[in-house]
Amino acid sequence: MIGGDRRIDGFPVSKFPNITIYGSETCSYCTAARMLLKKKGVDYDDILITGDADKRQEMILRSGNQTVPQIFIGAQPIGGFDELYALEQNGELDRLLGVQI
Repeated sequence: MIGGDRRIDGFPVSKFPNITIYGSETCSYCTAARMLLKKKGVDYDDILITGDADKRQEMILRSGNQTVPQIFIGAQPIGGFDELYALEQNGELDRLLGVQI
């Protein structure tokens, strides 16, 4: 993950929250979400649920939804790509990601 210069107890801490995308390889909305986050310059955990019942169940328990992508910024569920893009359009995404504009 891209790091910052903050430290807690002498250890470097990322200035960006952990970002998680649950998705699949063939989902165009998953691809669009990945591209938007890459454009922002932030790393994310990409959890592919295709063929992995445990990861799919984890996604459903965390998000309450069965569709992909499911995106989390920190522990906060964002929803899918439409919600992520809406945050980008209204200027909230940079704040949530800790991105300097």
